[in-house]
Amino acid sequence: MRTRRIRRIALAVTAAVALPLSVTACSSEDGGDGAADSQSASPAESMPADGAQEESGDMAAPDTSKPFGPGCRAVPEDGEGSFDGMADDPVATAASNNPALSTLVSAVQKAGLVDTLNSSEDITVFAPTDDAFAKIPEKDLNAVLGDDKALTEILTYHVVGERLTPEDLEDGSYPTLLEKKELTVSGSEGSYTVNGDSEVVCGNVPTANATVYIVDTVLMPK
Repeated sequence: MRTRRIRRIALAVTAAVALPLSVTACSSEDGGDGAADSQSASPAESMPADGAQEESGDMAAPDTSKPFGPGCRAVPEDGEGSFDGMADDPVATAASNNPALSTLVSAVQKAGLVDTLNSSEDITVFAPTDDAFAKIPEKDLNAVLGDDKALTEILTYHVVGERLTPEDLEDGSYPTLLEKKELTVSGSEGSYTVNGDSEVVCGNVPTANATVYIVDTVLMPK
C-alpha cells in the first residue's frame, strides 16, 4: 500500500513539472513562427507598390523638338493657322492666321512692320498672346497703339536676329534685331521665361523665316 502511494505521488509530481515545460515549449514555437512571419512581412510592407512608384515619379519633360506648351492647344489643328500652315508662311503672315495673336498682328500692321518681319531671315519672335496685351491697362495700351514710335520700339524688342532653339533658352542673353537691346532667357525642360517674368506658353513654332515662342506677357524695353 505504502509503495503504491509513493509511486502515485511521484507520478503526480512528474506530471506537474512536465506540463508547464510542455506549454512553454509550445508557446515558444508559436511565438517563433509569429516573429518570423512578422519579420518576413516587414520588408514587403516597407516597399511601395509599383503604382505608387509611378505616381510619385517625376512627369516626363515635353518633347521640345516640336511645338510644346499648354498654349499650343489654342492653335488650330488644320488650315493656315495650324502649325503646318504657319510653317509655310513668313512670320507676320503666319501670325495673322493664328487667332490667339490677333492683337499682336493688328499692332504690327499699325506700326508698318509686316514687310520688315516677313523679309528678315532666320529670326526669333517672342509673340505675346491677346491675353498678354489684355494685362496692360486699357488707357496705357491705347496710348501705345496711338504712338507709332513707342509701338515700334516695343514690337521690335520682341525680335532676336537669330533662330533660338529651346536649348538656347536655358540660360542666355541675346540682342534684339534692330535696337540691339538685350533679352535674357532662362529655364529648362520645356519651361522658359523671358526677362524673368514672361513665360513661354507655346514654344518652338516654325515659320518660313522665323522660330516663334508665344509668351504670356508683353516685353517692355529696358
